[in-house]
Amino acid sequence: MVRITGLKTQALSLDVIFEIHSLVTEKTLDDSTAAGRFRRPDEERFVGDNFGKVFFVPPEAEELPRRMRVMCDFANGTTPDFFIHPVIRAIILHFWVAYDHPFVDGNGRTARALFYWAMLRANYWLFEFISISSILRKAPIRYARSFLLTETDDNDLTYFIVAQAKVIRRAINELHAYIDRKTEEIRKLESHLRALNLFNHRQVDLIRHALKHPCQTYTIESHQRSHGVAYQTARTDLLHLASDGILERKKRGKRMVFLVPADVTERLVSIDAQQRI
Repeated sequence: MVRITGLKTQALSLDVIFEIHSLVTEKTLDDSTAAGRFRRPDEERFVGDNFGKVFFVPPEAEELPRRMRVMCDFANGTTPDFFIHPVIRAIILHFWVAYDHPFVDGNGRTARALFYWAMLRANYWLFEFISISSILRKAPIRYARSFLLTETDDNDLTYFIVAQAKVIRRAINELHAYIDRKTEEIRKLESHLRALNLFNHRQVDLIRHALKHPCQTYTIESHQRSHGVAYQTARTDLLHLASDGILERKKRGKRMVFLVPADVTERLVSIDAQQRI
C-alpha cells in the first residue's frame, strides 16, 4: 500500500498500470513473466464456478490496449465532459479493471489498488488507512453478485456502485472502531505508567508520543529540544528507555537514534504486569 501511495501524484497511463500490477503481484504469480503486461490472445480468461459454468467472458486480448487507454482518460478526468464524483469515479475504475480482466492473474488486486490510487489522488487521505479488501473477503458472494447483476443488466453500474458504497461505509466504521479501541488501550496504559512511577515525566511524554506515532525516530538532540534539558539528561532518559526495551537503540553513521518497536504496547503491558507481581 505504501508503494501504491507513492504513485498517487502520477497521471494514470499504461506504464503506471503495469507498475501497479507488478507491485501487487510481486512473488505471487505462477508465471513471473506475466507481471506488468496484458494477457496475450493465448491466455484468454473467463469467470465461472467450479462446475464449469461460465458467468462472464472478458474482452479479447487484442482490445485491451485501446480499452485501457480509454480507462486512463477516464481515470485522469479527461473524459467525460461532465462532473463525476471522485468516489464514484474510483468505484467505476474498480469495476472497469475487474470487467476487462486485462491480466493473467491479479486483476482483483490491481482493481482495488486503482481504487485506492483514485481516492488518494482525489485527496481522500483517510483511505491510506482503510482496507476494503478485508470487507470483500468477508462477503465474496455479495461482491460477485453486484458484479454479475451489473454485467447482465446492460452494464447498469448502479448495482456495483451501491454495493461498493456499503463496503466503503463498513470499512470506515471498522477503522473508527479500531481507533476507539486503541485510544482506550493507550489511555489505560498511560494510567498504568503513571501509577508505576518507573519513568520521569519526560519519558512518559515520549512514551505517550511513541504510542501514537509508531514510526517515529527519536534522537538525544530532539529529546533535549523538546524538554529543554541538558544533553546528558536527554541521553540518560533515552538510554533508560532502551534498556527497558521500550525503545530500540540503533546507529546511523556516528549518530545514535532510538526507534519505536512494533510491539511497544505489548512490552509496556509486560513491564506493568511484572511490577504488579
